[in-house]
Amino acid sequence: MLSGALMAFFRSEASLSASQRTLTFEQRVAYQHAIEEVYWRHCIWPKERPDRKPSLDAVMPQAQLQKKVEDYLSKSQALEDQRQRPLSAEQLQVEMDHMAKHTRQPEVTRELFDALGNDPFVIAECLARPILAERLVGDLSAPDNKGRFDPARSKGLPSVSTATTVANGAYTLPRIAEGNPPCTDDNWAPTCLINAPAGRSYHTAVWTGSEMIVWGGLGSSDWNTGGKYDPATNSWMTTSTTNAPSGRFEHTAVWTGTEMIVWGGDSCCTNYFNTGGRYNPSTDSWIATSTNNAPSARKGHTALWSGSEMIIWGGYRFDQSGTHYLNTGGRYNPSTDSWMATSTTSAPVGRELQTAVWTGNEMLIWGGDRFGSYLNTGGRYNPTTDTWAATSTDNAPSPRSLHTGVWTGTEMIVWGGVGNTVFNTGGRYNPSTDTWIATSTSNAPSARQFHAAVWCGSEMIVWGGAGNTYLNTGGRYNPTTNTWAATSTINVPTGRQLHTAVWTASEMIIWGGNNDTALNTGARYGPTPAATPCPPTPTPTITPRRTPTPRPRPTRH
Repeated sequence: MLSGALMAFFRSEASLSASQRTLTFEQRVAYQHAIEEVYWRHCIWPKERPDRKPSLDAVMPQAQLQKKVEDYLSKSQALEDQRQRPLSAEQLQVEMDHMAKHTRQPEVTRELFDALGNDPFVIAECLARPILAERLVGDLSAPDNKGRFDPARSKGLPSVSTATTVANGAYTLPRIAEGNPPCTDDNWAPTCLINAPAGRSYHTAVWTGSEMIVWGGLGSSDWNTGGKYDPATNSWMTTSTTNAPSGRFEHTAVWTGTEMIVWGGDSCCTNYFNTGGRYNPSTDSWIATSTNNAPSARKGHTALWSGSEMIIWGGYRFDQSGTHYLNTGGRYNPSTDSWMATSTTSAPVGRELQTAVWTGNEMLIWGGDRFGSYLNTGGRYNPTTDTWAATSTDNAPSPRSLHTGVWTGTEMIVWGGVGNTVFNTGGRYNPSTDTWIATSTSNAPSARQFHAAVWCGSEMIVWGGAGNTYLNTGGRYNPTTNTWAATSTINVPTGRQLHTAVWTASEMIIWGGNNDTALNTGARYGPTPAATPCPPTPTPTITPRRTPTPRPRPTRH
């Protein structure tokens, strides 16, 4: 629904031709609020959280809306100064046409257009302009442009808080792609490459409900950069590096409902971290996590969100005193910016490269590596009582690491990985009965490690990884029937390992990874319509990030 103020804007401007129309700064801020309302509606509020989802106004103050408008107007002005010409109506029309034709979430794109009154002038100025300005500034800032664009020039711009911007030219409202894109029929469709983050692996990704946020990782550098991918507009926006954690890989990330929390990890230069940061995508800002009582520095650990806390556990660190496989962990509360240690009484033996899932009241960890030996043991941690209980090893899968794990609502499914060989086997663990059932190997994907997996409501989807080569194949496992079906290879992305995957409620989006080259490509995969939709998983399964033995430093690409 449009606010009264916005309705007044539409009525007052309806009789003006495009060449006569203007938008004041205050109007732009009001339209920005309408855009943010759409995204906030789709933002995941984890069901485990005890508090109710707040209103947009409670999480995004007016000053932040103004800052967003100032930012895209400043970038537009900087581009005009640099290129000696403003962004044209033709460019903005092309941008609108692109987002309407190539949207990966037509229903959200339609909501955005509706929020702006389906007025092509307003859509061009308030939805297309920010995306286009961000991309062109990024292009001019790229190293291969030999310094043609100096970002510092935009910092000296006069205040735009009272500016009125005039747009010339007539716009046409583009038609949004009808129905579902082709990938919802067991097919693949690529994600946008324009303005995508630099190629990387060992990074993290979370799904917010409207955007996929990727951050960190290893490519030509230890990255402290990232990007937000919006399927509705099929576009990327960079994440701020102001106050961001230092560059790292093999860290973890969780989504809380309002923030992405990253923690720990490794660096080729400074080794292991016990630091982290909270990133707010609405404000594009970072806040450091406290180090008071924080767990010791590590990588190869796991992290998940319980509804009120991030729980990290396990991992590996090498220092002057030796090699440490950790059975310690911590619970971080972002509301108080404080840490509490997890109990070590009856905790599983220290390890790295295990998997972890959240059941609704317990964290289940399983598998991993310790001093080159693979494990098929695990534990159930209850944060309410701060206690551990061992998982059964009867009928458990073979010892392994670099596998994946997902939670179905009643069972944890682990699959793949490496132990005494590379596996295409797995198991389903039921914590209610403390029992294991093997997953079928009939029609299962080929053996692999460094792959990714998501739960889509009725099936586990696995894709990619490394076997005898870099794989672009996968499978859909149905635990009800204990059967596998291959994922489509139509328009499939190039084979890779160490990529990330998130589930959006209707599609799996994979991104990044490497195949001897660090990749910045991705794709979205839709299972067949027979798959039962389910709410998106706010924190994807943490996939282990490196070969446990031997331990060479990762190669930069």
